[in-house]
Amino acid sequence: MTTITGDWLLAPATQAVFDAVEATGHQGYFVGGCVRNALLDEPVADIDMATAATPDAVSAAAEDAGLKVVPTGIEHGTVTVVSGGVPHEITTFRRDVETDGRHADVAFSTSMEEDAARRDFTMNALYADRTGAVTDPVGGLPDLDARRVRFIGDAEARIAEDYLRILRFFRFHAWYGDVSKGLDADGLAACAAAADGLEKLSAERIGAEMTKLLNARDPSPAVAAMAQAGILARVMPGADTKALPILVQIEDGQGPNMARRAACLGGEDLKERWRLSNAVATKIALLRDLVGADTGLSEIAYRHGADTARDVALLRGALFEQPLAEGMQREITAGAGVVFPVKAVDLMPDFEGPALGAKLKELETRWIASGFTLTKAELLG
Repeated sequence: MTTITGDWLLAPATQAVFDAVEATGHQGYFVGGCVRNALLDEPVADIDMATAATPDAVSAAAEDAGLKVVPTGIEHGTVTVVSGGVPHEITTFRRDVETDGRHADVAFSTSMEEDAARRDFTMNALYADRTGAVTDPVGGLPDLDARRVRFIGDAEARIAEDYLRILRFFRFHAWYGDVSKGLDADGLAACAAAADGLEKLSAERIGAEMTKLLNARDPSPAVAAMAQAGILARVMPGADTKALPILVQIEDGQGPNMARRAACLGGEDLKERWRLSNAVATKIALLRDLVGADTGLSEIAYRHGADTARDVALLRGALFEQPLAEGMQREITAGAGVVFPVKAVDLMPDFEGPALGAKLKELETRWIASGFTLTKAELLG
C-alpha cells in the first residue's frame, strides 16, 4: 500500500480536524496537492481535505470541538477549519450537475469515485486517510510516478468543464512533469482543439496561471509547447519563446522570476491581458526598455537597484545570446546604493528653474562617467 508521511500529516492540530470530521459519522481524507506533493517529496503548503459529510455537519462538529470555522465556499461545499492556527479546507464530495466552461453547478455526493471523476488531472485525484494510506480512484499513482500530467477520463470533456484547465495543463507540466518525455499527446491535442474557450476566462485567472507557470523551475518546454499548440498567442500575443530556455540556463541560482521571464518572452499589453498589478507591469516594462538601451549596468544599479541591473544583464545575455560579462557583478555593485553628492541647493541661486535641472543632469552624467568617484568639491569646482 502506498502511504504518505510528513510532520504536517500527524500534527495534533490536523488530527484534531480529522476527529471533528469523523464525529459526523463520515471519514475524512487528505486530497489533491498535499497528497501529490508529499508523494513527490515536495513542500506541502495547503492542507485540503474531502469527506462525504455535508458542510453543515462538518461546521457543527468542528465548532463543538472548539475549532474555528470559516464558510469560505459554502455554496460549493467548502468550509475552512482553523486548528492550531493552520487552515484546513474541507470540501464535501461533489459531482457536477452543469458546467459552462467557467463555473460549475455541483451536487453533494457520498462517493469518492464521483468526486475524483470531476477533478482535472489524475495526479490531483489522490486521497489519503489520517494515517497517510493513499487511495487512487482514477489511476493517478502510475502517472505521478511517470511525472505525466494526464486529464481524468476524456480530456476534451474535462476542458469543456473549465477552460482554465488548458493553462493548468501546461503549468502542471512545468512544475511536476517529466520534461524529457514531453507533454501527454491526448491532453495537448485537446488543449489545442479547445483554444477558443480561453476567451471565456477572466484576465485575472489567466494572469494568475501564467504567473505560476513562469515561476516554475524551468517553464521553457511547457511554454514552447503552448506556442506550438496555438495557446501562447491567445494569452500572450507577440511573445517569442526562443530566448527563454537560454535565460533559464544562465539564471544559475538566481531563482525563478516571473517579471524577468515575461520580459524575455515579450508580448503585448500584459497589464490588461493578465490584469497585473501596477508594480509588476511597471517592472516588466522597465526591463524591456533597459535591455535595448545602451545604459551600463552600474548606472542601472544606481538608478533602479542591483536586482534590476542583474535582471537586465541576464536578459541581455539571453536575448542577444552573449555570455555574461566576467565583471558583471563588480559593475553592478559599483552602482548599487551610491548617492549623488550634489543637491539642488548646492547650485542655487546661480541656477534656477530649467537651468537648475539641466546643470544637475550635467553634473550627474559626469559623476556616473567617472565611475561614481568624483566628489562634491570636484563636481562644483
